[in-house]
Amino acid sequence: MHTLVVLYGHPLDHDAFRRHYRDVHLPLVRNIPGIRAFRQSQRLSSPEGQAPFFALFEADFDDEPAMQEAMTTAEGQLANADIPNFASGGVTVFTYGT
Repeated sequence: MHTLVVLYGHPLDHDAFRRHYRDVHLPLVRNIPGIRAFRQSQRLSSPEGQAPFFALFEADFDDEPAMQEAMTTAEGQLANADIPNFASGGVTVFTYGT
């Protein structure tokens, strides 16, 4: 299993982020071939107060080559290209294997 993680910084407009993410971005993500499961949350918290990130996304793939292949598909490229349309707080992306 290989997991792609996207951490979204706090956007300028939380409501606009939520609307675009729900109505546009997640439908694009659902079309990416090879995703076995995904999780997302916009309810992050921290023991110290506000979490350093606004939202989290994780997508599971069979392995790293499957993830790389999925991200080079037209569907993967469309989802990636959409990120600047709503992520005004920036993104941090990393992967890990289990």
